Amino acid sequence: WPWPWPCLRWRHQPPRREPAPLLRAARQSIGTQAGGLRAGKPGDNSKHVSVQRDRKEETLLSAAQKVKEAGRDFTYFIVVLVGIGVTGGLFYVIFKELFSSSSPSKIYGDALEKCRSHPEIIGVFGESIKGYGEATRRGRRQLVSHIEYVKDGLKHMRLKFYIEGSEPGKRGTVHVEVKENPERGRFEVRYIFVDVDTYPRRTIVIEDNR
Repeated sequence: WPWPWPCLRWRHQPPRREPAPLLRAARQSIGTQAGGLRAGKPGDNSKHVSVQRDRKEETLLSAAQKVKEAGRDFTYFIVVLVGIGVTGGLFYVIFKELFSSSSPSKIYGDALEKCRSHPEIIGVFGESIKGYGEATRRGRRQLVSHIEYVKDGLKHMRLKFYIEGSEPGKRGTVHVEVKENPERGRFEVRYIFVDVDTYPRRTIVIEDNR
């Protein structure tokens, strides 16, 4: 038509299409990751709690191990102390038996030395005089026999042992008695004499302080 204005034309608008399948899958993946991140926060807390629990357990185990080691060290310390005490007691007994003036061994040794240096004893029994105690059933010679007793509030001790020398068949019995001296803190000899057990029998007095 010969109109002075242009004519209007209607354009056909195509319908909106759905997004492509790849785009839809990407959106779903992003949503899933975001949800996983949001859901992963409680899991992180549980891991943190688990780590703290493990640390506490390790601390408890370490403390228990230290207590156990301390107890073991204390036990070893007690055993060492007991061993030292027993060893010290043995040394004390040995020292007292060998070197104390009140021990039978010391009194026996002093009496035997006086017998060895006495001229009359040497004339009867000869040189190289040796002493010994009672013989057992098996033929072994025991330690010198002795007895201790108290008289007038003072300790006394009596010993008996035997001597032999280079003269064959000669044997003697030695009798010794000592008494405690409280002022000097030691035993002093009361008497030492020897009975000659072979013919001719006699008694040889070495010391008499009665």
